This record gives sequence, structure tokens and C-alpha cells, in this order.
Amino acid sequence: IPGRCELIIDAVFGVGLSREVGGTYRDLLATLPGCGAAYVVAVDIPSGIHADTGEVMGIALKADVTVTFGYEKLGTLLYPGRAYSGAVVVADIGFPPVSLERLSPELFTYEAEDIRMIPARPAYSNKGTFGRVLIAAGSKNMSGAAYLSAMAAYRMGAGLVKIFTVEENRAILQTALPEAIITTYDPEEAETPTVRFQTLLEAQCEWASVIVLGPGIGQEPYTRNLVETVLANAYVPIILDADGLNTIAAFPELTNYFTENIIVTPHLGEMARLTGQEVETLKEDLPGAAVAYCEDKGVTCVLKDAVSVVAGKDGSVFINSSGCGAMAKAGSGDVLTGLIAGLIALGLQEDEAASLGVWLHGLAGDRAAKRKGDHSILAREIADS
Repeated sequence: IPGRCELIIDAVFGVGLSREVGGTYRDLLATLPGCGAAYVVAVDIPSGIHADTGEVMGIALKADVTVTFGYEKLGTLLYPGRAYSGAVVVADIGFPPVSLERLSPELFTYEAEDIRMIPARPAYSNKGTFGRVLIAAGSKNMSGAAYLSAMAAYRMGAGLVKIFTVEENRAILQTALPEAIITTYDPEEAETPTVRFQTLLEAQCEWASVIVLGPGIGQEPYTRNLVETVLANAYVPIILDADGLNTIAAFPELTNYFTENIIVTPHLGEMARLTGQEVETLKEDLPGAAVAYCEDKGVTCVLKDAVSVVAGKDGSVFINSSGCGAMAKAGSGDVLTGLIAGLIALGLQEDEAASLGVWLHGLAGDRAAKRKGDHSILAREIADS
């Protein structure tokens, strides 16, 4: 009876749904929202959501709470299924440990207790103990990306952070982040490139224990030489982001420099440029797209979206469970690159730093949103959190 229903327990379809809902069942799912229920609780997965992709199979019922059994399903982690699932509760129904061993799952996410993975900070230490992060970022009138990446690296625990940027950015970066070391170059020397520029940049690569390459460097002619010089001369982990990725897309031959110590962090638009695929095609299978690029190029791939995915060289795939829409702001990705760099500076390996970094970035965004509201947070407040 409309207006008299307080609770709907949705158990129409479970994880076995593989075709579009039609007929009487479609009519039922279309009718249920009009019952005026205060709460909808879904059993295992909201009816109409594909358990492996999160796709709406023609029609689906939105739940306030989903009680799923044994392990969380991809369909409740990935959009649009995540938006239909509400709060997800994983209920233990007695699956024996051997069941997980036989499945050998390659997809995982983190839980609250996994924050212990952040390395402890020894009392007997100095700034050199916690790594040297080089941020090759920024261009004329574009200093913000360099600042945000450097700030995030320091907030995550890096001992020393150096920003390698154009001379025009020196004054503002020294004012905004006096803790950072600033080394500058002349774009005209980078474009040629001169021996002086090559020698200067090679020295920065030798200094660093981890490098962030690309945020805000623009797409001027000299950026190709900047990116190529770093890729050719650095023997430490490199986090390749933003305009660094756009440079790779414009000059695909630069992927010949790719090694297993590289982390790429494209959003969907950048991934489309890197692969030649349409954004809508990539959205259909985010884990598959990340894994394909990882396997093709031999790098760790962080594919950024509302639910980010990390494909590791060891074959593992991380699906992020933290973060919120408030983080959809300019500079948020720059914070992520610095955060991952900070974790590598603390001693984590590339795959682990990438997945843990994405998760911590989301947690920080959640915390900032609680303080500032869904519309009001700034990227630097994510770093501060």
C-alpha cells in the first residue's frame, strides 16, 4: 500500500544476474520506489546490478544498505553499482578459509586496520632517512601543481623535497613552501636542449630517490626534452602524471624508456589519449583497462576515476573504497602524485605505494569533506588532512 511501507528487503536478484531485467520483474523494480519505504535493504547486491561490473542491467533498485555475504562484490565497489548500494556491510556466513585459497583472488581493497602499513618513523633518524623526492613540475604561470605535489610529499613523511621548475616560479614557491628546495631552469635552454640544461637535470635525477614527473609542466616544445631526459637518466621510481602523460601520448616512442620502476597515474581522458580508446569504452571495464596497460608497458598503472583502480606488476588489482565527490577539484591529482612519492620515500615498493597512496588520498578527502563540506574543500586541504 503506497505510503504504508516502512522497509523493503530486496532479494529479487542476486549475484547471478547476467542479462537485462525485463517483463514482470522490470515492472516490479519500477514500482517498488513508489511504496514510500523509509529504508531499502538489499540482500547480497541491489537487484538489477551486475555483480562483476556494477552495470545497471536495464533497471535497478537503489538500496540504503546492502548486506553482502562473505566478500564484497565488484558491483558494489564500481559505479554505477556503488551509487545503488548505499552503505555496504560484509556479513560472515561461514565460508571456510580454504574457499579463499581456492579462488586465489587477484582483486583487493583496504580496510581501516590497513593504515598500519604506513612505516613507523624511527626515533633515531634524520631527514635523509626518509628519502629525497624530486618534483619536476610547473611552468610559467603554473606553479600550483608543483606546490601541491611537494606539499603532499612532505605531509606523507618525505625527508627532503626538491622542486625542479622554471625560474618564473621560484619566488612564489619559496614563499608558499619554504621547506622545499628550489632548483630552476630556463625553458629556452631546455628546448634546444643545451649541455647546461642536460647536465643540470641529470644531476637532479642522481640526487633523487623518487621522482614526480609532469604536473603542470605544460605542453610547450621543451617538455619533450624534459620528459625524455628524466626517463633516460633516472634509475629510481618515477611517478608519471598529467602533462608528463600527455607528452608520452604525443610522442609514443618515449614509452621505449619505460621500466618496471615507473608508475603512471592517468585519469580517463589521459588514458584515452595514451591508448587511443574512447573514454566510454574504458569506463566499461576499468580494472581491465588498467591491467591491459600494465601488462603492455610493464609499469604500475593507477587509473583514476570516481573509483580508482591500481594494476600492479605482480598481477594484483586494487579497487579503491575511499574518497568522495568532494575531491573532484583541480589539484587533487597533484596531491596524489606527491603522496605516492612520499610513501616510496618511506620505503614502500611501487605497487604497494600506488595502491596505499590512492586509498590514503581518499581517506584524506573524506576527512577534509567532513570539515569543509562537499563543495568547499581545496586540494591543499586534502594534503593537510
